[in-house]
Amino acid sequence: MKHTSSGWGWLLITIHWLTALTVFSMFAAGLWMVDLNYYSDWYKTAPHWHKSIGLLLAALTLFRVVWRLVGRRPQKFGSKLEQRVASLAHLFIYLLLFTLFLSGYLISTADGRAIDVFNWFTVPSLGELIDDQEDIAGSIHFYVAWALIGLVSLHALAALKHHFFDKDATLRRMLGQKQTP
Repeated sequence: MKHTSSGWGWLLITIHWLTALTVFSMFAAGLWMVDLNYYSDWYKTAPHWHKSIGLLLAALTLFRVVWRLVGRRPQKFGSKLEQRVASLAHLFIYLLLFTLFLSGYLISTADGRAIDVFNWFTVPSLGELIDDQEDIAGSIHFYVAWALIGLVSLHALAALKHHFFDKDATLRRMLGQKQTP
């Protein structure tokens, strides 16, 4: 379950791939949702699911950050420059995720209504904190989502580069395989 000096634990690996699947799915759903009209069967359902999944992903991401900070970290591969760029990329991925979570919350609660998460619990609203909050947060949410998709795509390309060109264990260990010498 815990990560070691040679690989990530299964919990972090599972969260990583679940996050990747969720981020790409939520991005596609978000693009689809903006074209829904009032008469669509999905007009209320899709945003409800989008908000609920987004808030659950926010909690999971917070847990992931804490879990990653308290555990050992596997050895890094690549040059010092690649390691530094990878660290910055991971930091920006987390910053973009938390910006998405916050902007989504500000969009959804600008009218003072709480967010109902799958009828399990409710996240209270802080109301409208700034003028035009919903529009400003909506623009931020849109552009940050595109930035996240771009950065995550580069992240995936870097993993493929490590696997096919450098032939190191970067991708294999994120797939749960043991590191080979």
